[in-house]
Amino acid sequence: MPDRFAPPGALAVPGDALGRIPGAIIPAGSYVLAAQLQLPEPEPSPPAGLGGGRRPVQITVTGAEALLAAGGPPQGSRVDVVVTTEPQGPGPGRTYVAASDVRLISLQRAADSGPGPIGGWNATLALSRRQALQLIEAENFARQVRLLPRPG
Repeated sequence: MPDRFAPPGALAVPGDALGRIPGAIIPAGSYVLAAQLQLPEPEPSPPAGLGGGRRPVQITVTGAEALLAAGGPPQGSRVDVVVTTEPQGPGPGRTYVAASDVRLISLQRAADSGPGPIGGWNATLALSRRQALQLIEAENFARQVRLLPRPG
């Protein structure tokens, strides 16, 4: 068909539609107009603090008041997760860094933490699968799980 019979805005080359999606109903057999096409919505970005195979994991920690001492909200900061195990015999339990330099997604006082300075906190961290399994186990069997702010 000659171009002079095509409606204004009709696509002349199929490649002009590449990367675009219909923004309106296009009846079968009709001309495709540039105004009927739009760019697709961008993919939603992953939640803050995630990436690199990390997933949000919530654990119960103690002593999170240290994270609040800096004055600003601790969400988005990097922390080390320190675990103290129950003693095996007459000595003290073992203390070690179970997860280093992880992103703190959120921090909330646990509903059943009770009054006083030493209470439970729910921390949501961006963890690898290995870190998540290790910290879930520590949460169940350790004497204490704490968050240690990273210098920065």
